[in-house]
Amino acid sequence: MNTNIIDWSKNSWNPVSGCTKISTGCKHCYAYRIALDLQKSGKPKYENGFKVTLHPQLLREPLKWKEPKRVFVNSMSDLFHDAVPDLFIKSCFYTMSLAGQHQFYALTKRSERLYSMRNDLNWMNNIWMGVSVETADYLYRIDHLRATGAAIKFLSIEPLLGPLPDMDLTDINWVIVGGESGPGARPMKEEWVLDIRDQCIAAGVPFFFKQWGGVHREKNGCQLNGEVWDQMPEIKVPGEELLMCI
Repeated sequence: MNTNIIDWSKNSWNPVSGCTKISTGCKHCYAYRIALDLQKSGKPKYENGFKVTLHPQLLREPLKWKEPKRVFVNSMSDLFHDAVPDLFIKSCFYTMSLAGQHQFYALTKRSERLYSMRNDLNWMNNIWMGVSVETADYLYRIDHLRATGAAIKFLSIEPLLGPLPDMDLTDINWVIVGGESGPGARPMKEEWVLDIRDQCIAAGVPFFFKQWGGVHREKNGCQLNGEVWDQMPEIKVPGEELLMCI
């Protein structure tokens, strides 16, 4: 599997690799499987397998990319993991602020730490921040995200493992929904997805349906009632026209 292929972002930047499982959505973590495979194949960056490892030599990597890119930050880790020092997180944000030609997407399940650092980070318009919400047990993460200064705040509701009725989408700019894929994939009910879509429509929030998932996700597709939902946020960049960011 190519670790750079994310359905809504085609590039990744991994100054940190490795993680630990903290919630139900982590049970069948794709990054865990990939990291162990890369370790077996002798990739130096993954000599520690899935143990949290910093790669300071990659901190300035995005500055070398001349063409604008959409970049998923730490597809193989969680930037806000307890094992990542505050200074390293701030350094990642500093790099993103310097690389204004790129659009960065940071995603975390560790919203408590995001919340605690929210006033220490450089929230430039090209840095989008998201939290994972797999079941109603993790709705509190939305409140933590809402308190940040991110220009675009998004929810990654994947894998969706239960209903999420009556979400507060105030100040949320984008919602992504997807089913679990790969070995042991848990089922996702259509009524859960439709309810979230309807909540987004009512709140005026762009809705992106990523996939139904399953063991063979390609066969299940990404249509919802025969329709593709791939809405994206628009943001106003000072001095520029409205920009469709993806």
